[in-house]
Amino acid sequence: MKCIVNEELCIGCGTCPAVAPNSFAMNDETNKAEAINPPGDTDETVKMAVDSCPTAAISCEE
Repeated sequence: MKCIVNEELCIGCGTCPAVAPNSFAMNDETNKAEAINPPGDTDETVKMAVDSCPTAAISCEE
């Protein structure tokens, strides 16, 4: 699985790294989320993080 965070849609709320800390991190320079590839969390946890994003800024491919 590979994930991408759309920086234009990301509002930097921090939900994705809170749900899946081994798959997403906050970028200190942009204050936006970024994906860690390959994800270090289970597919189920990554999908929960994707579904939790309030702006649908995360997309993942198998």
